[in-house]
Amino acid sequence: MVESRAPLDFDAVREIALALPGIEESTTSRGSSLKAAGRLLACPAIHDSAEPNSLMVRVSLDERERLLATEPRTYYLTEHYSGYPSILVRLSRISRDSLRELLANASGRLSETTRKRGAKRK
Repeated sequence: MVESRAPLDFDAVREIALALPGIEESTTSRGSSLKAAGRLLACPAIHDSAEPNSLMVRVSLDERERLLATEPRTYYLTEHYSGYPSILVRLSRISRDSLRELLANASGRLSETTRKRGAKRK
């Protein structure tokens, strides 16, 4: 018998993300978000074009195209988000391990980009 798992919500996203190094939570009037190196990493997708219980994660455009091509049932994009380096995640379709990997990879890229920008300013 296959055991079904409960879909993830933002509380689970927060728990997974805050266990990663360098991630912090931020709260604004629009809600909670997660940041890496002081930059937006992920937040609930609040635009009307997003499906309910979706997460916006900041990813490179190459990574976004790869995820959309390989896992279209989990990842998607709407016109509103297409101009940003981000992807929408259906939390009902992603496992904790896959979400942890996505957030860890995205966080690493943000931290690396921030370090490179800081080095150029010196």
